[in-house]
Amino acid sequence: MEKDKLKLTSSEIGTLWGEYVNGTMTDVVNRYMVSIIEDEQIKNIFEDAITTSEKQKRQIVTFIENEGFPVPIGFTESDLFKGKPRLFTDIFCLNYLHIMTLHGLLGHSTSLGVSVRKDLRDFYDSCDNDAKKMYHQTIELLLEKGNFQRDPLFYPAQNPQFIISQDFTDGFFGKGRKLAATEIISISFNLKKSIMAKTLSIAFSQVAQSKKVRKFLTDSQNTADGQIKTFSKIMQTDNLPVPKSLETEVTTSTDSPFSDKLMLYHIGFLFQAAQNYHGAGLASAMRTDLVTAYEGTILKNLLVTKKWFNLMVQNKWLEQPPLAPNRTEIAKEV
Repeated sequence: MEKDKLKLTSSEIGTLWGEYVNGTMTDVVNRYMVSIIEDEQIKNIFEDAITTSEKQKRQIVTFIENEGFPVPIGFTESDLFKGKPRLFTDIFCLNYLHIMTLHGLLGHSTSLGVSVRKDLRDFYDSCDNDAKKMYHQTIELLLEKGNFQRDPLFYPAQNPQFIISQDFTDGFFGKGRKLAATEIISISFNLKKSIMAKTLSIAFSQVAQSKKVRKFLTDSQNTADGQIKTFSKIMQTDNLPVPKSLETEVTTSTDSPFSDKLMLYHIGFLFQAAQNYHGAGLASAMRTDLVTAYEGTILKNLLVTKKWFNLMVQNKWLEQPPLAPNRTEIAKEV
């Protein structure tokens, strides 16, 4: 069979479906932010992001329709309430775009890793290149504005060293050794993501219309805050700096620019994505206190995502992805 005639696999359809739903969610938020941003440099980056999102959305729709699958609804103009007051500062918007670009980079890499058909691989290569460009742009502008906090600096040892004791794994009660550079990768990464999740939960809880959604968002804020405190304490015990919070970048507006559906989905997306990052941190942890911290965090996130799922389903807001054929039901129809 010719390579360009291959049918898309379930995994390939699944990645396209997820990319479309998550992409349309981010696009709605970006469109709101570009309408309130005053800094021309930041506004220009957001305009580029919106243009890129439109290009990718059109291509995804073509892929899905050509395979005969229905295009997901995702998020649309109906989820954006125009003309609402500013909910975020310009600097928060730039930090948001940076963090969501990181999510995009990792998501595109995963999608590419399960793609076989060349046109789809070419598409994800293009998406990856777009995300890399955006990643560089957001970092450069954050650095220029003095708002990018780099990870802790280490001082070099004179020679390579080997682990010589089982105490290397002991991190409780002040015993054992200091954090390894390989462990700080995930700690710092997860702290930045938890700070973003907490800040968005605060902002969304101020403007949500539904009491149940508002309660969930407040609980999510507390969960993220607990995770920030857990990993910040581990860093600070070793006299290492932690990323600064972003709560003060949220205004006091109570007039929502977004639908409750979008805000609830967004926080659920962040907590689900965090499971991947916490899992990676657990895999790289070589200190027992870190292992315990990651295990506790993963379990708490599971509770959050369970509540999120139930609330999304109750409101009929959660779209169903394509399912494998039910052979038993098909046989009953014969």
